[in-house]
Amino acid sequence: MNRPASWKWWITGLLLLATTINYMDRVTLANASVRVTQEFGLSDEQYGHLELVFGWAFAAGSLVFGFLADRFRIYWLYPCVLAGWSLMGMISGWTRTYEELLVCRMLLGFFEAGHWPCALKTTFALLSEKDRTMGNSVLQSGASIGAIITPQIMALLMTQEDLGSWRSAFIVVGAAGLLWVAVWFILLRPAELEVPPATQANPPTQPLCGILLSRNFWALALLITGTQTVWHIYRVWLMKFLQTGRGYSEAEALNFTSLYYISTDVGCVLAGVASLWLVRRFGLSPHHSRRRVYAVACGFTSLSLLLPWLGQGWVLLGVLLLIGAGALALFPCYYSFVQELSVHHVGRLTGLLSLWVWAVTSPLHRVFGNLADRSGSYDTGLVIAGLAPWIGVAAMALLWQRNKVLSAAQ
Repeated sequence: MNRPASWKWWITGLLLLATTINYMDRVTLANASVRVTQEFGLSDEQYGHLELVFGWAFAAGSLVFGFLADRFRIYWLYPCVLAGWSLMGMISGWTRTYEELLVCRMLLGFFEAGHWPCALKTTFALLSEKDRTMGNSVLQSGASIGAIITPQIMALLMTQEDLGSWRSAFIVVGAAGLLWVAVWFILLRPAELEVPPATQANPPTQPLCGILLSRNFWALALLITGTQTVWHIYRVWLMKFLQTGRGYSEAEALNFTSLYYISTDVGCVLAGVASLWLVRRFGLSPHHSRRRVYAVACGFTSLSLLLPWLGQGWVLLGVLLLIGAGALALFPCYYSFVQELSVHHVGRLTGLLSLWVWAVTSPLHRVFGNLADRSGSYDTGLVIAGLAPWIGVAAMALLWQRNKVLSAAQ
């Protein structure tokens, strides 16, 4: 079947929609966190355990689906993965006990991890090399879009009179994923996702085990640990901080959450613009420009130090917006550092680092919840999370060996 040139970008838009649905299913719990903890009678530590099992399952899924994506047809695997997490999202709305919700969050995390290897394999098959960066940028932008619109959807579906009305939001968002699966089969045919032999990567010239033992790899393992900590602590606990910690109404907190994720998207784009500007204006190498942008982003997240002294008001909300902008600005720097390790092993290294960071940082939600239970405040945990990215700055300064970079050129 002959397709118009624009067809591949329509499919890329479909991938953006998949990322949007992925993040919507992920953040529904955070947006309904106060209602869920009240209905099930949970402590903050128990709520944190819901995120712990999600994160550990995501870590396992990253490894499993990274392996499966290279061995099975994406045409069939991708919709199965998406249907899997969509069903888990819907079933979460029908749970009646904490234990049932715990199982649903675990399976949601496992299936959601399959989105990224499947989506990247799709762009690899459909787009030429010169178009893939743009295609992957479109794909990634769905995360912020999902986080922006989910609070608005939940604000429409949740009512003050019915504490359990959060359940309908879970079901509606999950059902959107099943509609996506139908569109996927309508727009695509199996042969269109076959990778031509001529585009297959050359055999790697650098042994993977050597990269894993290098100081540079562990510099990035520490860097992504700090990066992920600030991003996900604020993602999971922002609603509870605003409502329980500062007394904002649910509607006010939901509206601000959408604004928060708009700010994160702006920060992510500006990180790329700033890095390019430093190269062109001052002649810095791309590597050193990224390190400077990363450090500036750490400065923004460090504004968390002000939170304990800020009550309700525009100053508090403004500080949170700057923290969010800095938190997502860290990620494009990290992805670029990974590409410096080896062009031959980017997929494997990304998957292994994802396994590492989800396994290591997911227990922090239980620690955060326990700290909140003991202190009666979310402030200390948010301050620590905002400072965590400096771990990456220190790791790069102490461990990164520029002359030892395992690039394809070596």
